[in-house]
Amino acid sequence: MRISLRNATHLASSLLLAAGLGVFSDSVKAQSAAAPAVKNPRSSSAHGTSRGKKSAKRSQRRERGQQAPTPDRIAEIQQALAKDGSYAGTPNGKWDDSTQEALRKFQEAHGLTPTGKLDAKSLQQLGLGSPTAGVASPAPSANASKLTPPSGPASQHPN
Repeated sequence: MRISLRNATHLASSLLLAAGLGVFSDSVKAQSAAAPAVKNPRSSSAHGTSRGKKSAKRSQRRERGQQAPTPDRIAEIQQALAKDGSYAGTPNGKWDDSTQEALRKFQEAHGLTPTGKLDAKSLQQLGLGSPTAGVASPAPSANASKLTPPSGPASQHPN
């Protein structure tokens, strides 16, 4: 029986991974056994009965997907559409049929797909979007990352 180098490497890495997972699961079990039991604050109140109240602490999870624009942002979009001549009404901060129709007219006049729905390219044409939105990947943040060290000559520290 002959095993190729590739198959042997694959087998060895699989065995190492399995062994590592076994060690990891043992350490997790040891930690959970050593940790004291924590009473679930939602299961009962101070009086011993369930009140059904939600925790005051909000989830730190970020909502995924596109959020609806605020009334202020809608009014800003309506003003930009009015400035272009596509929107005839007074900006009211409500995304109504006349606003959708105005956006559709604006999109058609500027060579965009006339859907009447907000998108990055439409906001960019209105002068309200990011210069890279819908065109390129996001620009790196100006804030320093805590995960990676800064690059360049400033990051070289003398020993």
